[in-house]
Amino acid sequence: MSQTLSGIIPPLITPLSDRDTLDAEGLERLIEHLISGGVSGLFILGTTGEGPSLSYRLRRELIEKTCQLTNGRVPVLVGITDTSFTESVNLAKYSADAGATHVVTAPPYYFPAAQPELLEYVQDLVVEMPLPLFLYNMPGLTKVSFDIDLVRRALDMPGICGVKDSSCDMIYFHRLIEVAKQRGDWSVLVGPEELTAEAVLLGGHGGINGGANLHPKLYVEMYQAAAAQDLKRTRELHAKVMQLAGAIYTVGKHKSAIIKGIKCALSLLGICQDHMAEPFHRFRDAEREVIRARLTALDLLKLFP
Repeated sequence: MSQTLSGIIPPLITPLSDRDTLDAEGLERLIEHLISGGVSGLFILGTTGEGPSLSYRLRRELIEKTCQLTNGRVPVLVGITDTSFTESVNLAKYSADAGATHVVTAPPYYFPAAQPELLEYVQDLVVEMPLPLFLYNMPGLTKVSFDIDLVRRALDMPGICGVKDSSCDMIYFHRLIEVAKQRGDWSVLVGPEELTAEAVLLGGHGGINGGANLHPKLYVEMYQAAAAQDLKRTRELHAKVMQLAGAIYTVGKHKSAIIKGIKCALSLLGICQDHMAEPFHRFRDAEREVIRARLTALDLLKLFP
């Protein structure tokens, strides 16, 4: 089992040059941008990375190239969430062979598993895992949660190393923290960046925050301030994170606007292309100009002359 993970671990967007072609040069620039920003790891094929929308061929290419480019400098976490148990196992084994350090799974979607069924699924899956496994609580998309009782049972499974929670339910998160105290090698990480400062102040280990794709140093500094219990500095940096999220995530009408906004901003910063995987398409010119104006107002364009 690996050591506890902590800090900011960005959920990488997947740079694409069309719906099924990796923007390999953009991926390299993005990885260097994040590592130079001080992040503690990289998480690929998550929600922000459009993982479930990518072909299996493309997922494998992304895993291989990310591990090559990272070259052991930080841990690489790979999302293996799938409706097929066998495909999740296959992707985990491919990830291990490529040099990844952890794998991450949300509940399988489409068929809503009851908690006893989900427990059996986790028990069967962890036996097949060649790497430490994070549980990923994402009920807004999977329609199923890892209930606290199931997480408590997972403490007895040595192959599970923690939980990423994107439920936006802080009562649930606080209960996760209490459960995790029973295992010194467990990490409890939060997804929504708007909650990361609070989560870390109250005992969480860090954040898997989409906005860190854009400004990793800001998120790293906020985490460090919260971990040091520096309330004044934490408030200041949290306010900047809220400002960034409010500016970039609110362009467009649909839930896909968050990923579209991050990708559009990264393209304007010259880091990577902003194509989306189907069923989505990148922002048109009108939205792109709004993102440009908001990046200018945030002084982010100055960071990338």
